[in-house]
Amino acid sequence: MGHFLRQVTMEISVQSIGVDTLAVDFQTGSGVVFEQFDLPPSNQRRLGAPHTIGTTIPLALRPCQSQTEDINLDDVITAIKELQSRDKILTKKLALHGTLLFRGLPIRNADDFSRFAHAFGFKPHEIIGIVVDRPVLAPNIAPANKAPKEVLIHSHNESPQVPHAPEYIFLYGHKAPLKGGETPMSSSLELFQRVQEEMPEFIAELAEKGILSRITYKKDPQYPGGSTLKEAFGKKIVDGDDLVTRRSKIEAQIARYGRVTHRLPVIRTQPGTNLPTLFTGFASLYTRKNVTEQLYGDGTPIPGKYLKRLVAITEEIRVLHRWEQGDVLVYDNIIAQHGRQPWEGEETDRVVMASLFDGDEVPGAYGDMDWAQVVQALEG
Repeated sequence: MGHFLRQVTMEISVQSIGVDTLAVDFQTGSGVVFEQFDLPPSNQRRLGAPHTIGTTIPLALRPCQSQTEDINLDDVITAIKELQSRDKILTKKLALHGTLLFRGLPIRNADDFSRFAHAFGFKPHEIIGIVVDRPVLAPNIAPANKAPKEVLIHSHNESPQVPHAPEYIFLYGHKAPLKGGETPMSSSLELFQRVQEEMPEFIAELAEKGILSRITYKKDPQYPGGSTLKEAFGKKIVDGDDLVTRRSKIEAQIARYGRVTHRLPVIRTQPGTNLPTLFTGFASLYTRKNVTEQLYGDGTPIPGKYLKRLVAITEEIRVLHRWEQGDVLVYDNIIAQHGRQPWEGEETDRVVMASLFDGDEVPGAYGDMDWAQVVQALEG
């Protein structure tokens, strides 16, 4: 195993994400033209290796300034569909930058957001085993997170604690607070590179052992904004079901995972490049020990010194998105992390909605062990 890991590391060390050769042409037949624009340095940064020099997170797009007064959502949706029909140009931009920002669009509510997100052509993600409360607001739209405004949600990939994770995340800023409430974004590819350089022994342990993910579900929420057992696995339950029936339906959903304790890969690879990415919620694990217990795959504890340094690196390479009303962030969840900063004012001063989608491919395995391959939940 040690020889294998050294060989893989040598092979990937000379690779980088290819230069963005996609034509910077967002002209569409709908008449909507998207242009790239720069954000303040506090809200946008240039990514480190293995990204090509000059690649920014996020890639910021908006309608040309001459169109802002006349633009309508139908034309925007037509434009998005047309761009995706050109060899999935926006999907490829996501694979390079990790995150896209769309600003200045006529998105006013959950239904508008749903129509925009579905225009990309991705398959809506089925959420099972969810650990946060996400009531439905519109087709495939829910609140991003209902935790109280004082709660800091550290950078993470979505759903790292279950086998069935989305490939794409859309976030819509319906209402922005005056102070705070920013959304972090960072590259999981860059995070792997930094951790590999500083703590190669940690990477070797993760690659060889993976992690055990044990999640406790209860009848009532275990923390504000958290989910219940019914919300996680009770989608088939209907009014009038007796206790035996309810239990049977919940167990059937859990069985779709094949297990309750998951041995999962933290290191996965990006489809198309095979570059390794740290797909993890370790920062949240280290700073908020509650419902999720994670150990190395052999059951031994992960040393705190590794987690502490990983949190520090995550904060060094992240950038905070300062929301403007109507903003939409699109994340490639395989290679980009997100989170949430606390904010001042009322709970209702910040309203961000989320939409999750699957991609054409799940992340690849970093290694040849059976558990290292990502699999989706069985149909059911």
